[in-house]
Amino acid sequence: MKRRTFLSKTAGALAASAAYPAFSIGKSGASPNSKVNVAFIGSGGWIAQQPYNQGCKDENLVAFCDVDREHCAENMKNWRTNQPFFDDYRVMLDKMHKDIDAIVISTPDHTHFPATMAAMERGIHVYTQKPLSHNVWQARTLEKARQKYKVVTQMGNQGHASDSIRQSVEAYRAGVIGEVSEVYAHNGGPEMGGRHFDNPSKMPPPPSPMPEGLSWDLWLGPAKNRPFYRGYLPYKWRAFYDFGSGILADWGTHTFDTPVWALDLDAPTVIECLDRKESLKGVVPAGSRIKYHFPANGKRGPVKFYWFDGPQDWNKVGRIEKFGADNATYLGRACWMVGTKGMIGCDTHAGGSVIAPTELRKETKANPPKETIKRVEGGPFREWLRAIKGTGPEPGSNFKYASRLTEVILLGVLAQRFGGRIEWDAKNGQVTNRPELNAFVKEPARKGWEYGETL
Repeated sequence: MKRRTFLSKTAGALAASAAYPAFSIGKSGASPNSKVNVAFIGSGGWIAQQPYNQGCKDENLVAFCDVDREHCAENMKNWRTNQPFFDDYRVMLDKMHKDIDAIVISTPDHTHFPATMAAMERGIHVYTQKPLSHNVWQARTLEKARQKYKVVTQMGNQGHASDSIRQSVEAYRAGVIGEVSEVYAHNGGPEMGGRHFDNPSKMPPPPSPMPEGLSWDLWLGPAKNRPFYRGYLPYKWRAFYDFGSGILADWGTHTFDTPVWALDLDAPTVIECLDRKESLKGVVPAGSRIKYHFPANGKRGPVKFYWFDGPQDWNKVGRIEKFGADNATYLGRACWMVGTKGMIGCDTHAGGSVIAPTELRKETKANPPKETIKRVEGGPFREWLRAIKGTGPEPGSNFKYASRLTEVILLGVLAQRFGGRIEWDAKNGQVTNRPELNAFVKEPARKGWEYGETL
């Protein structure tokens, strides 16, 4: 049996038998000494250094791809020996797919989906940075692809592999804070004009000279063609809805993780934009307030979920006023699940688990909930690699879970972008009260970049 076939069959059988979130390290499978042939799509900056330093450098690095040779030059100087380098991942996959077991995708948000689909169609395991996709249809399609191609998948919301998020989920499931009906989450960004968010004076922004080493057409990928603008690169594309989804997708993917997992939140029925700062068309606002309405399920009642970003007057918004708290910034936490007996808080990356009020915190510390969720050793990349080798279960943020979390996030982005109230038909994947917004639930792709249409 060929190496790729063996790894694929082992991982496929493992994924089929693993039931989220029942983690259990050490199941039978491939030898833990086997090395996985890993390629990178997106090889520049800290975003590629993360997988390299957290497990992938211990495997066989077989190929690198990046559309910006200048941006990835330092990493390639330090990492690359004789491995081939590509500008176009489609070419890399056509030439080398038989030699690649797994791919880490660290590209801008708008190219996550086609790169991930192109790999999965070839039976290659994928680790895709967050958010999983740029629109809801893509997120749902990637979960269909996971089921069809039987590859090991993981989204890069690394807090999902932490002990802290497990402590929060275990405490909620043990009934420590009672029944939860409200969640508050916030982030102080985006800093418009800062390192990660451009602040253009007009739209469309003025063209800039093309830098050497950049394949602009490949960087655009599925997005509509337009002139190059220096403010897009390397990080500030996040400010533009055509490429990113603002601070809500950038950080909400981490911060929402605890309540989505603990409360088993599926898609909301209603999303409201309560307020947003004015912004140029196609540019994210410097601040907003979003309210989600999640229906009851068999385990809990309905949940109202509030998101705040940008500078806010916390004496007027995000008021909690329970269990010693006054607002959503209590104890410096980024998210609070408010129950009938107390609250559970976490930080921006789903860590920093804390219980309020103080008396309940002391009581819980003295009598902690039973540890029911297996811990992850070594972080999310090693979790993913173990699953590929058959020595560990399906990763916790596999696309079944990640697509659901991403859908929640992107529906909030849709409300933030267009304002007002959105009524969501989760069964059919459609906005019912404003059908014109369905053009953004499934965005058009340029010719040559269409994927997943038959799934």
